Amino acid sequence: MTDHSQDIRNGMAVVTGAGAGLGRALCRQLVAEGVQVAGIGRRAEPLAELASELGDRFRPVAADVADPAAVAAAFAQIEEAAGTPTILINNAAVYPRRDILDETPESFMQSVNINLGGVFHCCHAVLPGMVARGYGRIINLSTFAHVHPAPTAAAYSVTKGAARILTKSLVADLGDRFPDIVINDWIPGALKTQMGIPDGIDPEDAAKWGVRLALWHDPMLNGRMFDRDTEFLDPVSFKRKILNRLTGQKRVPMRLS
Repeated sequence: MTDHSQDIRNGMAVVTGAGAGLGRALCRQLVAEGVQVAGIGRRAEPLAELASELGDRFRPVAADVADPAAVAAAFAQIEEAAGTPTILINNAAVYPRRDILDETPESFMQSVNINLGGVFHCCHAVLPGMVARGYGRIINLSTFAHVHPAPTAAAYSVTKGAARILTKSLVADLGDRFPDIVINDWIPGALKTQMGIPDGIDPEDAAKWGVRLALWHDPMLNGRMFDRDTEFLDPVSFKRKILNRLTGQKRVPMRLS
């Protein structure tokens, strides 16, 4: 099997939600690694500011990931300028912190369209080119919110949980046929951002983990989930625990640092 690690690095990375927080930090870190980056965001002004900071290795693209036509146009623009992206990081998300009694069908579906629809739209736009090329790297930002939903987090928890299932579905459909299109979920942790918490992880620090994962191209990673800098292993049954102990086959989580 061909090693496409350098091909991945030499191509174009696309980061959604690039105008602020973790998305902006991911763009900075990718550029620092020598990667060409297209940053997608809803507002042109923050992207223009980031472009003036990062120089000609960064391409700002104003688009709303909730709008499939806008996403298709954005990726057409990127591909015309730089070819099919080799990396896609689906970072864009909203966390409205809204009590379920205050939700409306419109407000709930807005979260669905961004947090779930945005991931699908971007994957749908980039996958044909990756399939034609034979390799690619997709990372979907994830969370444990769906496991134990917090108060005022119904829309966020439901949509992020559904996005996790989307990752599994992509791997189920593509993994055997296109093993060099490597797809992961990554949980960056509670961040010190507008959407996060005041004493959270500095997004610049978290971005280093995310970029290490994005530049790590290995089919064995397909479908794996990483929590911050460590692989998250699904719980095993009691019988499996006994068997692992008897055979010494217990798997050690992979690390990004």
